[in-house]
Amino acid sequence: MSTDGLIVVDKPGGMTSHDVVARIRRLARTRRVGHGGTLDPMATGVLVIGVGRATRLLTYVIGAGKSYTATVRLGQATVTDDAEGDVIAATPAGRVTDEAVREALAALTGEIDQVPSAVSAIKIDGQRAYKRVRDGESVELPARRVTVSRLELLAVRRDQPDVVDVDIDVTCSSGTYIRAIARDAGLALGVGGHLTALRRTAVGGFALAEAATLDELEERAPEVVNLPLAAAADRFFPRRDAGADEARVLSHGGPLDPAGIAGPYAVFGPDGALIAIVSERDGRARAEIVLAPA
Repeated sequence: MSTDGLIVVDKPGGMTSHDVVARIRRLARTRRVGHGGTLDPMATGVLVIGVGRATRLLTYVIGAGKSYTATVRLGQATVTDDAEGDVIAATPAGRVTDEAVREALAALTGEIDQVPSAVSAIKIDGQRAYKRVRDGESVELPARRVTVSRLELLAVRRDQPDVVDVDIDVTCSSGTYIRAIARDAGLALGVGGHLTALRRTAVGGFALAEAATLDELEERAPEVVNLPLAAAADRFFPRRDAGADEARVLSHGGPLDPAGIAGPYAVFGPDGALIAIVSERDGRARAEIVLAPA
């Protein structure tokens, strides 16, 4: 069986994130596998997978900032805000200037209130929004505050007369919908818009350059983990090294004296093993999760 740790997968198109988890369960020979942030079936790129005890780190991975490259098609709106949905409106976009595109994207940069795509995994009264839409319901989701720290225009392509394809590079907070950026840019320009391609290039500090394809993981199964638990935590969190007595207390869930580190942070024992993820509050350093083996 694989060791506890993280795998940075380059997800192929046409698979759900759950499909990837199911494949990794088979390769790693364990049921204890999860992912750190859903990618739509159409999307490709970085999907962080946790195996064994590292599944407990995924809540932090899900909350990390993310980067994407994407293509927005102006001139067509779809029911899903991406290419997987039916076109519900078409407005010739040939006269939209590059400068107008640039201004529309600039308005979607920074801290913004974004209405998520109706076809999203957000739950409404216990049921996913996309399920309600597919069942024929009209779904309206409230706007959420997100941060788009970078929205770079890479290219404007006019290969067809009535549509304009815009390639963008985005870095954003967790919870940002790139489909919604495509939709809102199209709305601002009065021609509609949707996403035709999406590739996630980074999650937190985990980048596409270190991602493995499923075929590559298949070849080295069951040793599919490329970041063992301690190494993964050391990459993702600030580090604190504990003495033997501190390690003993913390491994049993007890608090430590504060170290003045902005948390959450990872605490390691004298042997280099990961003990816990800790945050400081009320003058004590307390474990959020204990990861030392029982």
